[in-house]
Amino acid sequence: MSNLIRVPKRLSCRTVRTTKIAPIFPATRGFTLLEILIAMAIFTLIGIASTGVLTSVINSDELSTERFEKLQTLQRAMLTIERDILQGVARPVRVEGEISERVMLGGDGILDSNHDGLIFVHGGWHNPQLRLPRSTLQGVGYRVQERQLQRLYGNYVDNVIGYEPKVKVLLENIDDFKVYFIPVDEDQEDDSAWQDDYSDVILPKAVAIEITSQDFGLIRREFLLAGTSS
Repeated sequence: MSNLIRVPKRLSCRTVRTTKIAPIFPATRGFTLLEILIAMAIFTLIGIASTGVLTSVINSDELSTERFEKLQTLQRAMLTIERDILQGVARPVRVEGEISERVMLGGDGILDSNHDGLIFVHGGWHNPQLRLPRSTLQGVGYRVQERQLQRLYGNYVDNVIGYEPKVKVLLENIDDFKVYFIPVDEDQEDDSAWQDDYSDVILPKAVAIEITSQDFGLIRREFLLAGTSS
């Protein structure tokens, strides 16, 4: 038996078909340059508007806080003046070692004031159980210097020669300060009863103060002193 060599037939070329596989996630399209510019412009306008509103709110809050603080300062000053005048007593004060019979002195230039000034003694200065080496009386004065309403006071009614009183600033930006008085012997009860100055050994029937402030305008308070009402 002869050995036969089998020659394989020539393989024919077949066309291989490829199948495209669709992607799992769909293709996304980016923003165009024009769309980005429009979005940036919109956000810029919103930011500018928000900044303006926020700035306005902050400024309003600061103005409100400043106004409230000035109002509180005014209320404290008026309460101090009211307490002093209503507790005024007929007590003369020794000035620079010299006895003065006047119990209240008021008018233009008093205490080197740029406008009116006022000097008197008031009682009711709290001294708990008399522990402090002083009385319950206190000499006080009011004046305006450098546009400041100042209250002058000391620890004792009759101070030693050369004593400089303590100064407390009650109000700022004061344009004018006026003090008016109605004497005890004045029978008129209209505006003509008020006089511009006062210097007497007895307390007046009433005292009025007028404060012209840059912040609050004209403020007038009238006080009827104790023991002078009819």
